[in-house]
Amino acid sequence: MSPAAKVSEFHREGNDWFCKTGLSSDITVVVDDVKFHLHKFPLVSKCGKLARMYEDSEKSLRTTVLGEFPGGADMFLIAARFCYGARVDLTSKYIVSIHCAAEYLKMTNEYGEDNLISQVETFLHKNVLRSWKDCILALQSSTPVLKTAERLQTIPKLMNAVSTMVCTDPSLFGWPMMMYGTLQSPGGSILWNGINTGARMRSSGSDWWYEDVSYLSVGLFTRLIKTMETKGIRAESLAGAMMYYARKYLPGLGRWQSGTRSGGGGGNSSKSRRSVVSFSLASASSMSPLDQIALLETILSLLPEKRGRSFCKFLLGLLRVAFILGVDGNCVKSLERRIGMQLELATLENLLILNYSDSETLYNVDCVERMVRHFVSSSSPRLPDFSPPSLDPEMSPSSSAPLRKVAKLVDSYMAEVASDVNLKPDKMRSLAVALPESSRPLYDGLYRAFDIYFKEHPWLSDRDKEQLCNIMDYQRLSIDACAHASHNDRLPLRVVLQVLFFEQMHLRNALASGLQDTAHAQTRATGEHIVQRDGWVTVVRQNQVLKVNMQRMRSRVGELEEEFQSIKEEMMMKKKRVSKSSSSLNSPRLVKMGCKFLLPRASDAKNDTAQSSVSSTPRSAAADHALPRSSRHSKHRKSFSFFG
Repeated sequence: MSPAAKVSEFHREGNDWFCKTGLSSDITVVVDDVKFHLHKFPLVSKCGKLARMYEDSEKSLRTTVLGEFPGGADMFLIAARFCYGARVDLTSKYIVSIHCAAEYLKMTNEYGEDNLISQVETFLHKNVLRSWKDCILALQSSTPVLKTAERLQTIPKLMNAVSTMVCTDPSLFGWPMMMYGTLQSPGGSILWNGINTGARMRSSGSDWWYEDVSYLSVGLFTRLIKTMETKGIRAESLAGAMMYYARKYLPGLGRWQSGTRSGGGGGNSSKSRRSVVSFSLASASSMSPLDQIALLETILSLLPEKRGRSFCKFLLGLLRVAFILGVDGNCVKSLERRIGMQLELATLENLLILNYSDSETLYNVDCVERMVRHFVSSSSPRLPDFSPPSLDPEMSPSSSAPLRKVAKLVDSYMAEVASDVNLKPDKMRSLAVALPESSRPLYDGLYRAFDIYFKEHPWLSDRDKEQLCNIMDYQRLSIDACAHASHNDRLPLRVVLQVLFFEQMHLRNALASGLQDTAHAQTRATGEHIVQRDGWVTVVRQNQVLKVNMQRMRSRVGELEEEFQSIKEEMMMKKKRVSKSSSSLNSPRLVKMGCKFLLPRASDAKNDTAQSSVSSTPRSAAADHALPRSSRHSKHRKSFSFFG
């Protein structure tokens, strides 16, 4: 109930209000179907609108209907009480609506000294605009009369006041301005009415105002952010406020963005905030999907074109919510483009976006591929950072570092989604080739992703496997990766042979460089022995270690050469057996005469006996060849573990 309803001179009976003055009412004012039975003289003496209405009317009006009255019946009741000389307590919660109602009724000083408009404006400038809490409350309550308040310039005044306070150090205002903060004063102990409270102020971060402005409506919040931009407030502070606002009202975004505080990745906020306002925006659970879509599009239009770790994480969260809500395609494209321009700052956890459409795959691989292509196409120029670049190598301005980081991220993403049984080989291929070849100094990550994919998709043909493996550059596989691939039964034989070939090249190059290092080491050791005779024991030991390492490398190269030779012999024997079996089928063993078959000759029987005795040995050899490669050549090579 409005404070005006508590005055004893006015009482309500059903849907009618009456004023107890001892005189019968001679005028009835209707506001929103509520009837006020009042007297003509006090209203005409204070309200210019009602005075002109009665002057223009040829006959006295008994009933007056005030349509679209600002603030409704409650605000007219306050104005009527003022006309009767009753005390009106102005508060920041009702000041905007009362101001609009007084302007509607034309309650200027022309119709009475120190009229309602004058008192409202005095209270607004001396009390409301100087207090953070009162400005926020006034803005919150202005939603029903927003158009009228805009025309009266009340909203711009409140916006400018709030923006100025945000730009100013909170400690300059004495007692804390925050509506949700703890009762602690800036600068340590304070005097409250001459009494030392002993309260201490914690260091306040730049996000102290996020919670308060989050209670504004979407329209007012948008206006406030734009006003703050004109005041020169830092972009990371504004982005932090928008991120806080979005996490509060978009479904699920707060869970995905827990711990994120500001756009630039910095800023300290109080751990506990308490709400003291009973009226606010609806929570995310009570907002309609259309309102949530409108909020997401509004936040996206306000966000600055900058880059930051937590900002990229927030954009990925918005993209996930956009897929859930089914927003317009242009909004999704804008999010994918902005994420792609700073994809090197993303993490694997936030990149795993589920597929909320009717697609068969579990994760939205197409979305990630589009972001990767945006990154490649917009690698230069880079977006500006929220804060100056730090010494962190991941934030280095080097052009190659972001590309390699994205390649590593994509390889990890492919390894994560490879276990999806519905993921087609074409999807894996398109995602792997989305990055240029120069982005991967080593192809170990891509090999690991393909190995997992082959393991989870055993029904793939060798042709599909070879098409995927051909994306890799075998020369850029590490020695450990080559050792693992040479023992991998899931790879096609042709791929294994290529890996073995390049592994031999790696070892030969390493052996050659080792020989050169040994020669240099021996020369250096000789010089050290001549110059410093006391350290000859250390030099000899180092030389022995180098010799042992060289011997190991030679033995490894020998093992690989023997293994490669055995595989070649095996393939040749298989080829000979195939040609031999085809020739034996073509030779006539039986002679058909009419409808009967003649028995073979005795010489043929002898030959068959000899052939059967000889075929026993190849059969055992064929059984031996049927064994896995790892067991056939266990004598000639050493097993290596690459991925554990």
